[in-house]
Amino acid sequence: MSATRKVVVGLTGNIATGKSLVLGMLRELGATTIEADELAHRLMRRGQPLYDPIVAEFGHSILDGDGEIDRRKLGEIVFADPQALARLERITHPGVIQEARQLVADAPAGVVVVEAVKLLESGMAADCDAVWVVTSREEVQLERLMSQRHLSRPQAMLRIRAQPPQADKVRRAQVVIDNSGDVLETRKAVERQYAAVRRSLAAGVHFSLGAGCGQAATIGRIDLP
Repeated sequence: MSATRKVVVGLTGNIATGKSLVLGMLRELGATTIEADELAHRLMRRGQPLYDPIVAEFGHSILDGDGEIDRRKLGEIVFADPQALARLERITHPGVIQEARQLVADAPAGVVVVEAVKLLESGMAADCDAVWVVTSREEVQLERLMSQRHLSRPQAMLRIRAQPPQADKVRRAQVVIDNSGDVLETRKAVERQYAAVRRSLAAGVHFSLGAGCGQAATIGRIDLP
């Protein structure tokens, strides 16, 4: 395999579908992984670029006792109001995309996976060679949000309903991973798809994005500003 070849996989899916689980599996298999949510979290800390614009937009009531942005408080506002969510995304998306692009450019050769819940909606998919979507049944999403994030059922439903239908993402995916059931089955699917990407990468096969996902891209040539 060429020392300079690189393929960028965009990994997305709605809340509590299991994106982090799949991302962890891909990391174990050898992919370089980038998490948009972690980038946003870091950029929102006090003294970082997103802190002041978010506080100016939503007020000091979203801060915790240490003066940091309390993401739970912010979430209660934006997940209950689509316009507030849109305002937050207008603030956060440009900075997160810029940071992700730099990390992709600096990543070693091989498979790079960028995980973002708004990969398609933000335009980040245009920088990817393929889009993978993780799905789960709604009742599974609810159970995960309530048990893992300790949300009430109404809070969990607010977060689920604040996002576009999963079918919208599935229509634009090259790979769909159903994570509604057994984790071992999810792992088998991830391993199978990752092996296919590695084979294509080694062979220099061209990846073409689906309709609406962005420009067609060639492995080994990722056009980033």
